[in-house]
Order: sequence, then C-alpha cells, then structure tokens
Amino acid sequence: METRILGKTGLAVGAIGLGTEYLRRAPRERVMQVVDKAAERGVTYLDLVFNFADYLDAFASALDDRRDEFVLAVHLGSSERKGQYEKTRSPKRCETEFRESLARLHTDYADIVNVHFVKTQKEHEKVKEKGMFALASRLKEEGMARCVGMSTHDYGVAVDAATSGLVDVLMIQINLANNAMPHRNEMLAVCAREGVGIVAMKPFAGGKLLQQNRTVRITQYQTGSKALKKKIPKMITPTHCLSYVLSQVGVTTTVPGVSTLEDLEGVLHYLDATDEEKDFSELLVDFQEYVTGECVYCNHCLPCPAGIDIGECNRLLDRARHGIDSEIRDIYSMYPVRASACTECGQCVQRCPFEVDIISRMKEAASLFEE
Repeated sequence: METRILGKTGLAVGAIGLGTEYLRRAPRERVMQVVDKAAERGVTYLDLVFNFADYLDAFASALDDRRDEFVLAVHLGSSERKGQYEKTRSPKRCETEFRESLARLHTDYADIVNVHFVKTQKEHEKVKEKGMFALASRLKEEGMARCVGMSTHDYGVAVDAATSGLVDVLMIQINLANNAMPHRNEMLAVCAREGVGIVAMKPFAGGKLLQQNRTVRITQYQTGSKALKKKIPKMITPTHCLSYVLSQVGVTTTVPGVSTLEDLEGVLHYLDATDEEKDFSELLVDFQEYVTGECVYCNHCLPCPAGIDIGECNRLLDRARHGIDSEIRDIYSMYPVRASACTECGQCVQRCPFEVDIISRMKEAASLFEE
C-alpha cells in the first residue's frame, strides 16, 4: 500500500481508503471481515458517514483493540430520524450525536470531524454563520478531533472552504466521468496550494462507471456535474478508476464503497495490478475528456534514450505550477536522471498519443528545478 500525507494534517494514510455507505445494513460479521481484509492490505482511512447505532456498533467490533491503526472520519450533521438518514444543521444536536458516536465506537476522538454534505455556497455561508464550523473547531480544541473536514459535491464550495482556513480536509467526488468538469482541476490546485488534503469519494461514480456496455444516467450526486447519459466502455475496471483518481493533483486517498468481500477484492486488486492494467489513457477519449497536449502520465513516450522518467517529471512539473515547496524539490532531487539530460531527440514526441510538447516541458522542468 502506498502511504500519502493528508495535506497539512500530517496524517499518513493509505492511498486506498474504505467507504462504508454500502455496509449500512450489512451483518456485523461481514463488516468485521471487510475491515479485517482491508487492514491486512494496508487500508488505514475509514470514512464513517452514518450515526446509526447498529452500524457504529458493527464498526466498533471491527476496530476492537486496534483503533490507533486507523484514521477515522466521523461526520458532523449526518443524523437519523425514525431509522432513516437525515441531515441536520443544529449544532446542539450535532454535538450530542457526535459524542454518542464516539462512545459507540469505544474511542474518545475522531481523527477528522467532518462537516457533512455542504451542498451550495449559500449553505456554506449558513453553516459558517450558524456555528457548525465553530463546533467542529471546538471539538478539535478539546481533543475530540484531530482535524476539521468537510464534504461537498460543489467545486465552488470546495474552493471557498479551502481558502477560508476553516478546514484541513475536503471530501469531494473525483472520477473519470467528471474529468472535464469546468473548474474541477482549478479546485484541486487551490486545495494543493492551501495544503488541504483531498479525500476522493465516488471513484466509480456510484458504480455507474462499472456498468459496462450499457448506457447509464450519471447524476450530479455521482459526478459533481450536470446529469448526463453515457455509454460506458466495455474495457473499464475498478483499477482504471482508482488509478485515474489517485493520479489527480492533490488527491491523497480515495474511499470506494464496498458491500461485500468480493467488492473489496476488486478494489484491492489495484495494489497488485500491472502498469498496463492501471493505464486509463484510452478511456479519456471514450469520455471525451482529454484536451490535446495535456500529459496524463501514461509513459507511452518511454523509453527515453537519456533515461528520464518523463511521466513522473511531467507530474511533478504540473504539481509545481501550483506552488513549489521543499517536498517537491526533494522529490525532484531524488530522480536518478533529471530533465536537463534531455537531448531533444524527439523519440518521445513521436510515441506520445496525446501530442504533448515533451521537449518544451523538459526544458521548463530543468529551468524550474535546476536553476
């Protein structure tokens, strides 16, 4: 399992996390089996979206004697009424239910207290004014949470939150279906600049991306964009989806939802997959989401006669365009062959299927990192 740092929180988490929405009504034994298997393969980020008693009790059993092995996100404002999910914005009710959730989980803190599902910018202003973020900050100050997070499906809300200084972590949908969504990549860049860790939800667009050879309706809830109808390509796999999501700027971890051990095995195959299995580049054409000249780090341009890892160099260059820090410089300094070794032979340009001006990008990298 690849470990990444969750923004400015300093928390180390596995690149693959676990979404638990589809385990809401699963038997306790199955929840325990899923968590056991996930932990065995290095999954450490666990998103607990509900506060139903039976749901939390099942995860309490799964976490017994190993709470500290996991980074737990507990949602503030995800409530219930008469056995049904309900969103609430009452700080008093939220605090009561948050404390009750921790008690049921047999822990005295959440790693992330997550302000749940802020839908619009108007609602974002309201939760700031009505005390939800004040409550989250107080819980953090009292040691009942280590970090403050927020979940949303709106990229404008995400930018506002990232620049407000109120959140350490953002949970938002990132998937192939919304690759071309206006302002999505700008949002990711802002979060990277502000040090706000990104937890990517809906990597399979609610499962729609895995319904191969079918025309499906992908809703705003699943993509963050307007609802669309799409013919799903036959070739798409969970590994393609996860590889895509984890390649995006600023994404630390992704939380695919599973309901069975079989679902989990499909997710965990990513950890053993070959580079060929992870290559999602052809899918960008299927989804009409590729802009000519944009590197997708597929490394079809290799081998480089000079030995440059072109894909990784381009990835770091794109990341650096949103701000260079010591971590980026340290990563570049560890490259065995640097961009300045480019001889401008042009072989990479001939191989690149996406018309990337690789030679110019290597010059830019050399200028940026070596001078």
